[in-house]
Amino acid sequence: MMNAFKYLSTLLLLILCGTLYGQDGKQSQKWSIALHGGAGTYSPDLTKEKIKMLENHMLEALSIGESILSKGGKSIDAVQAVVVYLEDCPLFNAGKGAVTNLQGVHELDAAIMDGSNLKAGAVAGLRDVKNPVKAARLVMDSTKHVFLIGEGASAFAKSQGLDIVDNSYFSTDERTAQNERINKGTEEPYPVGTVGCVALDMNGNLAAATSTGGMSGKKWGRVGDVPVIGAGTYANNSTAAISGTGHGELWIRRVVAFDISALMDYKGYTLENAANEVIFHKISPMGGSGGGIIAVDKSGNISMVFNTEAMNRAWSKSDGTFGVGVIKGDDKSFKK
Repeated sequence: MMNAFKYLSTLLLLILCGTLYGQDGKQSQKWSIALHGGAGTYSPDLTKEKIKMLENHMLEALSIGESILSKGGKSIDAVQAVVVYLEDCPLFNAGKGAVTNLQGVHELDAAIMDGSNLKAGAVAGLRDVKNPVKAARLVMDSTKHVFLIGEGASAFAKSQGLDIVDNSYFSTDERTAQNERINKGTEEPYPVGTVGCVALDMNGNLAAATSTGGMSGKKWGRVGDVPVIGAGTYANNSTAAISGTGHGELWIRRVVAFDISALMDYKGYTLENAANEVIFHKISPMGGSGGGIIAVDKSGNISMVFNTEAMNRAWSKSDGTFGVGVIKGDDKSFKK
């Protein structure tokens, strides 16, 4: 009787462990994901209808990442797939629908980072690569480099079989009109607008990806924080994955994404406390147009901190909770 009891107890323990942990001993059921579609001011053209449209597209993008993570897929694949969707959506400042420089030319930047090994890839100044985040991923996976720019990055992307398009592909009527206003002096260049995604997968690996058209009305060749690893994009399994959206020059000078990670690593800050410290006590005093970050830590906690009136954002966790928001304080949360 005692032997039977011990057998059943052992069997129950093995079943429980198999449910909670993978073969490598790591907890294997928890995942988290968050995305952003840029931060900025609450402008009059941000109607209820446009907010709803933004929310619907963000939730659609989110579902792509959820599908990958919930099936045990890698966080690096999830963040790339989400950003590809956002690059293809003309509502955001990345890929199709990106802003232009003063000459009316689209120059695109992107980065991706794998927190499991600190590998990263980045591209800047692309004019003809349909999905810059795919090029960044190939830089990470297929070269010994981290950062490729301009014609060299474009030639590399073409050699890898990525879709090459005419620069006009990225244009929309809205962006063309915006550039005309900037050139006439009736609108100021605006340095905020990006898309990004961060994720934690079932194996405990973190990843981040970010893509942008940059600052509207920028000078030819200007590069912001997005492709600068540690500024606009960073991931480290020991701390967090971070993707930023904001005034790129300030993000570079403050090394925003890495600073958040460093506060967690060196001072033991929680993700939320570290993000608040950097955005409100380091970035805000510098002026500029502000911005924000999305981040997920190694425990699956999500932080979305911004000092602007709005930041397009959405998030989801393996416990069935998810949400979406545009205006500050107007988050919509759900439970599956």
